[in-house]
Amino acid sequence: MDMLLRDIDPVAVKKIDEIAKEKKISRQEFLKGQIETLAVFQEQKDREAALEHIIYQNIKMMEKCAVAIETINGFIQEMMGEDEE
Repeated sequence: MDMLLRDIDPVAVKKIDEIAKEKKISRQEFLKGQIETLAVFQEQKDREAALEHIIYQNIKMMEKCAVAIETINGFIQEMMGEDEE
């Protein structure tokens, strides 16, 4: 698929050309790679946000489990007549 961009700042075009030249590729190849990277980057950010949410939920559940275990341990010690240390 082709794309046409208009009214690009000449300074930006010059910088793009310099970067492409350093990489020994054409402006078109450089811009194509940058656009494809940008498209994938947003998808990756969305995945990372979803993973961070899952991790947050897991931490909260682990905190609840820890409280429940402490309560059960206290109950068991009380039932066995042991003093808490």
